Amino acid sequence: MKRAQIKIHGIVQGVGFRPFIHRLVEELALRGYIKNTSSGVELELEGEETALEHFAERLPREAPKLAVIEHTEFSLTDELLGYEDFRILQSKTEALRDTLISPDIAICPDCLRELLDPADRRYRYPFINCTNCGPRFTIIRDLPYDRARTSMRSFPMCPDCDREYHDIRNRRYHAQPDCCPDCGPRVTYYDAEGRALPGDAIRLAQQTLREGGIVAVKGLGGMHLACRCDDPAIAQKLRRRKHRDEKPFAVMCRDTAAARRWCHVSGEEEALLSGVRRPIVLLRKKEKGLEHLSENGFLGVMLPYTPLHVLLFDGAFDALVMTSANLSDTPILKDNAAALSELHGIADGFLLHDREIQTRCDDSLCWVLDGAEYFARRSRGYVPFPVKVPGCPGGILACGAEQKASFCLTKPDYLFPSQHIGDLKNAETCEHYEAQIRHFERLFDIRPTLLVCDRHPDYLSTAYALERGAKEGLPVLQVQHHHAHMAACMADNGLEGPVIGLVWDGTGYGDDGTVWGGECLIGDYRSFERFGSIRPMALIGGDRAVKELDRVAYVLRREAGIAQEENEVFEKMLAASLNCPLSSGMGRLFDGAAALLGLKTTAGYEGQGAVLLEAAATETEESYPVKLAGEPLRFDWRPMLREMERDRLHGVPTGEIAGRFHNTLVRMAVSQCLAAREKSGLCDVALSGGTFQNMILMKKLPAALEREGFRVWRHRRVSPNDEGLSLGQAMIAASLREDK
Repeated sequence: MKRAQIKIHGIVQGVGFRPFIHRLVEELALRGYIKNTSSGVELELEGEETALEHFAERLPREAPKLAVIEHTEFSLTDELLGYEDFRILQSKTEALRDTLISPDIAICPDCLRELLDPADRRYRYPFINCTNCGPRFTIIRDLPYDRARTSMRSFPMCPDCDREYHDIRNRRYHAQPDCCPDCGPRVTYYDAEGRALPGDAIRLAQQTLREGGIVAVKGLGGMHLACRCDDPAIAQKLRRRKHRDEKPFAVMCRDTAAARRWCHVSGEEEALLSGVRRPIVLLRKKEKGLEHLSENGFLGVMLPYTPLHVLLFDGAFDALVMTSANLSDTPILKDNAAALSELHGIADGFLLHDREIQTRCDDSLCWVLDGAEYFARRSRGYVPFPVKVPGCPGGILACGAEQKASFCLTKPDYLFPSQHIGDLKNAETCEHYEAQIRHFERLFDIRPTLLVCDRHPDYLSTAYALERGAKEGLPVLQVQHHHAHMAACMADNGLEGPVIGLVWDGTGYGDDGTVWGGECLIGDYRSFERFGSIRPMALIGGDRAVKELDRVAYVLRREAGIAQEENEVFEKMLAASLNCPLSSGMGRLFDGAAALLGLKTTAGYEGQGAVLLEAAATETEESYPVKLAGEPLRFDWRPMLREMERDRLHGVPTGEIAGRFHNTLVRMAVSQCLAAREKSGLCDVALSGGTFQNMILMKKLPAALEREGFRVWRHRRVSPNDEGLSLGQAMIAASLREDK
């Protein structure tokens, strides 16, 4: 007979872990206890030594599918305490918290079956859940994960739910969000003026949608605005009201069969669409069209992930527009009163409920690339799961960038990238950003001792780091933007470096005071060399050129010697270098090319020129001249642009020119990497930056590099855009802290 003392760390709370342990203990005739702690779960078991060994062997193999066991401490002793049975004890709050939290999980098959079963007591109940599914991160106020520390604290269990909660053979055993129509949250439908209407709230919402109305729907991590997507006029009405003229809408489809009517769906894409995380998956359209939803070749599609969504579709719709409910550039709305107030005049009805959303969490957005997620936005379903990097020190807060803001906090061996925050352009987003930093620090018991931020002097994230550092007496490290991108891709793939880093984006503050963005770097976490770039271009009017793409095209034509009508104002600004900062941003080259080809001259949203250029491109093997010269080794885009203009004047189809443009950039990148390898001997290439959200580049460039003997690394767990940059900042700080 032996006694085992066991501590298990990972995602082991709220996923049916204690019930699983209880059943396994009964089967092996063991006795003792288990309890949640701030670090995970803690057990003591007594029994035959062979039974304890079998327990240790079966634990990782048979754990619930949503559990993630990161680390187990297991010790045996001869000293017995004489346990007579096995009990689940009250949770224990420890001085040091070291547990992980499950992301929100889509409705499971068992709950879906009960939801639609007229004989079940939870028939058509919009908040049905169990230990295998339902809300987690978005309802948690604090740890340990117990009902009293969640949004469900306001809903005491009825006797029936309480019996399930304490029945070890019930899948709702110790399910903290468990509830039913008698004791749980309720859904209510409000009209356009915010008046609660009697009757079946979901049926009333369906009626408004059928009639062409717009309905605000409260989900897990925030509100959506929903409308029919089969009528372009209805979608245009939503665009007018929301002031979202051209940016693509996401669509929620009833099932994968509905998604296939509009899009190609591979086996990997279907598995992701219908899996437990349910992100928005960017699928290729089957044919041209659907411009009222998306003007490019992809459509963002997700499946219902809450029982409320399932009921909204039941017998009514195959697909609905389902876009985040927020005012321009502000965080997604999460509170009922704010929705009724701020969406007045936008929504024709409100499908709301009284379970509080503790934490905003937008829908995740990704492609499927090489059979796995490739994120444009990492949020619901994935956050707050950490990136594990053995040896990483704790106590670092990386504050991210300005656009697509995020932050990252570290504990020993773990980095916790935040969910999507948004662009730090206004007070509401900044308040959300700071509130989430405080929430993560409290949940994961992290007290920063080092802050790290971007070098851009005007970023609000940089201002936050500098102000907090001064206030709390904390050191602040400022990191170059593209170095952080490269480091993020390295950390995402467990690389220690050095590597060749291709970092292509629109904007990043360069060490020489200019705007960088088409960079070929050589380095590791500690340092980097700017080996290559692209020829700089002047941005007439600074940030105005990011939206008014014809300003970029004017400079490109002027530099390349392409004939055009002279603009007197532009010429005076250029001659005086008046608000005409130099940029080597790859995003700006895409913008200028899109304007040159007549695809877009004024952008309605960030990156629109690049999106349309990718959408226009047709398959070709042709390319334009690649000229590299100087130190750093710069791509001179002027010969390429002259050839593009010649093709345009000779009537070559725009799609063919756009295809050749992409091929030219692939050839250029390979040439830079070959030169970098010749200098450094390195064969690993890390791809990062928002430009690598272009799927033409992401399919052609890795293949071309691999043909030359390179090992190519791309992002897998965080986004390649600025949202993933905080991970790289944290790793750079961690490496420099090791040096200190």
